[in-house]
Amino acid sequence: MVINDYSLTDFSSKVICHFESNKLDKDHREFLVRAMEFGAWVEPLVSYLDSRLGYTEVRLLQSSYFLHQKAFSILSNGRSQFNKRMFDLVLASVIALLTLPVCLLTAILIKLESKGPVIYKQLRTGQYNREYYVYKFRSMRNDAESNGAQWASENDSRITKVGNFIRKTRIDELPQLINVFLGDMSLIGPRPEREVFIEELEKSIVYYRFRHAVKPGITGLAQVRYPYGASVEDAVWKHKYDIFYIKHHSFWLDIRILFATLKVVIFGMGR
Repeated sequence: MVINDYSLTDFSSKVICHFESNKLDKDHREFLVRAMEFGAWVEPLVSYLDSRLGYTEVRLLQSSYFLHQKAFSILSNGRSQFNKRMFDLVLASVIALLTLPVCLLTAILIKLESKGPVIYKQLRTGQYNREYYVYKFRSMRNDAESNGAQWASENDSRITKVGNFIRKTRIDELPQLINVFLGDMSLIGPRPEREVFIEELEKSIVYYRFRHAVKPGITGLAQVRYPYGASVEDAVWKHKYDIFYIKHHSFWLDIRILFATLKVVIFGMGR
């Protein structure tokens, strides 16, 4: 890797990346145009890293990443949105029918182990920053947040025995199929978060609310690619995958995420 070498004259088989191009002077911009003219591949640094890392390096994000790309079809292409919605409804219906016995058994076990509702609802922030109630099987004690909102953590003492199992196998997420049918969620997308945590995270994570450009998902790229975490640094890493997913969304990416989720469920690798 060579940095800021404007004496280069042989552009064949070269990849030239630029960063903060709006700050380049006229000569430097003409250098990039000439490089492209003579066969170099020229693109923004963050886009170059996207295709090689499999996530977006959010520390390099600028407005140009969103404004000057022929991507983000999930946001602007009505047909893509319609196809994703149909995909959600058909697959959610199949999953609901197949998992009905599991849901009934889970409800019984939760009721037998501890007092409280089988399903709990909690406000989360969804698409366009609209809040909605998410539904999940209760995996914690009924008094889990008697001291206020808290990050869930690995080996959390508030989690019940049944709760520990259904979290690892993602069974606790199944009631969110209701949210899919209601249109609040998609099967695949960024994990929905609570507004109290979002307000904290957006202070230190650039473009954090951009994840709300799409519907949140029951599963997603961040959930299958990044291990469990409950810190700002973990949220940064999940944001890298969420931004990458929104920009590079495709039907086949959704299929790959579904298969990765199935692996998590089968081998109990969930959080």
